[in-house]
Amino acid sequence: MWSVVCRLFPIAQERGINARVTTDQQPPRPAQRLRLTFSKGGPARTISHLDLARALERSLNRAELPVAYTQGFNRRPRLSLAAALPLGYTSAAEVADVWLLEPIAAEVFQERLAARLAPGLGLLAVAEIPLAAPSAQGQLVAAAYEVAFPFGVDAATLRAAVTGVLAAESLMRDRRRAKDTRPQPFDLRPLILAMHLAEDGDGLRLYLELAHTPTATGRPDDVLAALGLDPLDAHVHRVALRFAD
Repeated sequence: MWSVVCRLFPIAQERGINARVTTDQQPPRPAQRLRLTFSKGGPARTISHLDLARALERSLNRAELPVAYTQGFNRRPRLSLAAALPLGYTSAAEVADVWLLEPIAAEVFQERLAARLAPGLGLLAVAEIPLAAPSAQGQLVAAAYEVAFPFGVDAATLRAAVTGVLAAESLMRDRRRAKDTRPQPFDLRPLILAMHLAEDGDGLRLYLELAHTPTATGRPDDVLAALGLDPLDAHVHRVALRFAD
């Protein structure tokens, strides 16, 4: 078979491409895994989850850090993000894991990467975790949000709506995913782990803690709709991600 390939594509033989992958050809194994906590706001609030991953990859390359790469023809830095943030939301609690070929002090890594991040991204913390630790996405159980209302909101009406939602045994909603041909019903109520209102100098704010697991995810826009509010009139800021112990 290889001889046929060489006759049809002589450049393969000239470049020494071998059909067999040997142990020596395997990429080196990662020596370290770091977990990054970063913020997302400003101009970065309008970039998608995929574009965010690409922006981080470019920043890692510009910082000239010893990042491990995936295998295959389209090799990419070994980077894993948890909990995609919807467009327009801001966050102080984004999490990503990165694998390195050489150990590096967390504070050195943070200093070098922070200087190369795209506008709107800020590196808040870096910590080493075991190479074999479960993925952040797989350990995620909940996410906390702070919701502000820049166009104002009637406090009495919102308080009554919050009380009603918390008292409800069930809140059936419809959600359409990209692969769905029709909206899928789901019960929002068990996904709302906590919800309360607080008022400060900037006005009334809504605080949410929503389930966020691989099989059940509560979304702030669904909660706002259940409260009779237009999600587009609110500013949603993620303040924390909760992980299983």
